[in-house]
Amino acid sequence: MARLLHLVFLSLGLGTMIVAGEAHAQTCRVNIGSSQTGSVSYMEVYEYDYVTEKPAFPGGDSQLMKFINETREYPRSAYERGIQGRVTCSFVVNADGTVSHISVIRGVEPSLNREAIRILSKMPGWTPGRLDGQAVPTRVVWSVPFRK
Repeated sequence: MARLLHLVFLSLGLGTMIVAGEAHAQTCRVNIGSSQTGSVSYMEVYEYDYVTEKPAFPGGDSQLMKFINETREYPRSAYERGIQGRVTCSFVVNADGTVSHISVIRGVEPSLNREAIRILSKMPGWTPGRLDGQAVPTRVVWSVPFRK
């Protein structure tokens, strides 16, 4: 099951010490925000390769690409300047199939990066990943292409 981990940054004069909970090899931590006191909260999610049933977009990968192509609005200034490439993002497919915590891993240009996040945030619910039959939050990495 997913757990919330809190990292606490303690100032010790000469440096900063990080106190954290234990993580598993098949999981990663996704930043879910920080507080005014300096503590950072993380959600522990499963890596895509370690779940027994992979999360799935409704209709599969070909339908995901169709969705991206139909939803994409190529930013005019980037298009006119001939900027193209693939914006690689990560996101979490939660145990209920909703998508959250979208972030750019490898961007191209700020307007294309924002458009990739906008597209992915509009995705319908997915079939969640499962580990031994139980739905679990799973990190997915996907690229959004921009070609003239």
